[in-house]
Amino acid sequence: MNVLVGYATAHGSTREIAEHIAACLAQAGLKADARCMGEVDDPDAYRAYVLGSAVHGQAWLEQAKDFLRLNDDLLQMRPVWVFSVGMPAALRGPWRKAAARKEQEVITEDLPGHIPYRSHRLLSGVIRPGHLPVTGRLVFRLMGCRYGDFRDWSAIDAWSHDIAGELARI
Repeated sequence: MNVLVGYATAHGSTREIAEHIAACLAQAGLKADARCMGEVDDPDAYRAYVLGSAVHGQAWLEQAKDFLRLNDDLLQMRPVWVFSVGMPAALRGPWRKAAARKEQEVITEDLPGHIPYRSHRLLSGVIRPGHLPVTGRLVFRLMGCRYGDFRDWSAIDAWSHDIAGELARI
């Protein structure tokens, strides 16, 4: 089965996660392409989709939302999984759990169309000082947040294996 692991990235973290998911799916015997959603010429060439975007302002990047809008009919007929890459693991204390729950809800409500995705994962990415404007860095620090690479590769592997298992049953 040919799977598109499509992504929209701002600083590269989401692209690296998509490439990792595609590699996991390939290890499971699937043909998986990690491609920037803005560069996918023929979405109909794929039989399943794992789509993800960096999150800015609790929303997917416009390039990713455009892909969903343009391919709404196609995505309704094939299996779809979605992931969002934000910064919940950069938060500390009570902010971390509350923000992760609320952010996932806000993100999925903002996705265009009515795509019946099988699951959504809110993943943490990489956050560096240069990724935020000056005021954003100030707020980030006042909230007790930390900079760094917060990607949980074992959780990403587990989710990828779940997807591969579901696709094997289709």
